[in-house]
Amino acid sequence: MKKAILATKVGMTQIWNEDGVLIPVTVLQAGPCVVTQVKTVENDGYSAVQVGFVDKRENLVSKPVKGQFDKAGVSCKRYLREFRLENAEDYKVKDEIKADIFAAGDKIDVTAISKGKGFESAIRKYGQSRGPMGHGSKFHRHQGSNGTSATPSRVLPGKGMPSHMGAIKVTTQNLTIVKVDAENNLILVKGAVPGPKKALITVREAVKA
Repeated sequence: MKKAILATKVGMTQIWNEDGVLIPVTVLQAGPCVVTQVKTVENDGYSAVQVGFVDKRENLVSKPVKGQFDKAGVSCKRYLREFRLENAEDYKVKDEIKADIFAAGDKIDVTAISKGKGFESAIRKYGQSRGPMGHGSKFHRHQGSNGTSATPSRVLPGKGMPSHMGAIKVTTQNLTIVKVDAENNLILVKGAVPGPKKALITVREAVKA
């Protein structure tokens, strides 16, 4: 991996390309991220870059974490993430990573926590069929048969049952960057990106492009 950045989701819109085709895009506020630590093989056993994103008030940060920011000489940040970049040794503490590391046409992978849907039925979550809706049925949206008979007399693992839906880490691969606004640190990505508005998005160079 050569390029990565943290971003927040602004929302969706649509733009016209040069051929007059209307493209739905997701707008990401990408960076600026500041390098808070550079990890090396000699000191840490692996090579990586730690970056901070979005300023945070000092009184909301614990003393050990504040000490880390003070050592780096940067303001307190809300998010800290590590990227194992191939060129990690090229970065220094206080360096800024901005949206201009990407360009239009680049393929990226985006990772975020998906929207939470609450407690959902197996019909909505897994697409299971409902029962007859006649009054005498008494089986409309129930679970159905759960377990086996005498042997092994238990519910086998993996059975689709009503449970919490959404709010999990989701990665969408091979999205295309339509436009990069380097001045405002905005990235316009073709299609949908997981997560609600203002969600933290991790943007990486595509691994399967």
